[in-house]
Amino acid sequence: MSKRWGMTVPLAGIPLADHAAVYETLAEAGFTDLWSSEVAGADAFTPLALAAAWAPRLRLGTAIAPVFTRGPGLLAMSAAALAEAAPGRFQLGIGASSPVVVGDWNAADYTEPFARSRDMLRFLRAALAGEMIDHDYGTFAVRRFRLERPPSDPPQILLAALRPGMLRLAAAEADGVILNWLSPTDVRTALAETEAAGPGFEVAARIFVCPTDDVTYARAIGRRLIAAYLTVPAYAAFHRWLGREQVLNPMWQAWSAGDRRAALATIGDEVVDDLIVHGSPESCRVRVQAYAEAGVTVPIMALLTTPDLDNGGAPALAKTLSALGR
Repeated sequence: MSKRWGMTVPLAGIPLADHAAVYETLAEAGFTDLWSSEVAGADAFTPLALAAAWAPRLRLGTAIAPVFTRGPGLLAMSAAALAEAAPGRFQLGIGASSPVVVGDWNAADYTEPFARSRDMLRFLRAALAGEMIDHDYGTFAVRRFRLERPPSDPPQILLAALRPGMLRLAAAEADGVILNWLSPTDVRTALAETEAAGPGFEVAARIFVCPTDDVTYARAIGRRLIAAYLTVPAYAAFHRWLGREQVLNPMWQAWSAGDRRAALATIGDEVVDDLIVHGSPESCRVRVQAYAEAGVTVPIMALLTTPDLDNGGAPALAKTLSALGR
């Protein structure tokens, strides 16, 4: 079993104010890590700030904080504050996000995502070390900025990466990489691009988990997620690189034509089963472990809702988390 075992928080359907009990349940189940995401729900930092106080046994991470939606100084301050609140327990994951999140929802320009990610990584490395920053990075310039409260234990910085260029950047300049939307077999393909990484290089992966024996339900949820995510240009290019162009082309064509129903219908069971972990909680745990065996050091489950979880309330959730835990 992997030494690290993560869960994405907050969990759907549970108010943030009620997550103290969720965090305790996760710790008791053997989870070691809580990782946040940032799309259109909670921001990346608030759930972890609560966890810093409520769950002192657990490690924390962002997967990811976008590099476009906050200014450099604000992102450094947010990371420094969380590192101060949870010394030695926080890892900062950053990434380019997507044109929809950045442009359509946050009114920012999604330009040069590789360069912006590189420049933000370099800025954060210096800023979190307490340095005075007065530098033009290329995609942005920062004038005479220094954190007033630099963390005594600066967090490791992980970079979200899909294709070779970003994977190699992570290996060369970050403390780890964050993977997403891939199978255990794909992990080996991705990590072949990070062979230059130094010792202690972290490999985190977000893994969608639907703990139900209702295969029809799980595949229906999986198809909706695949259509929503893998039609994003960066993810489409990622899966072409991984070798799924032939099986995903019909979905991309139908989606481009505006026929969402046809796009869903073209997604084969084998694609869903490759990319979405589903089955009994116990079998899901085994399948997540396969990612660790492929080289992931921090497997991070993203729990998908099921009818049993919706109808069973807190007892069903506690039972499921216990079965998914280590």
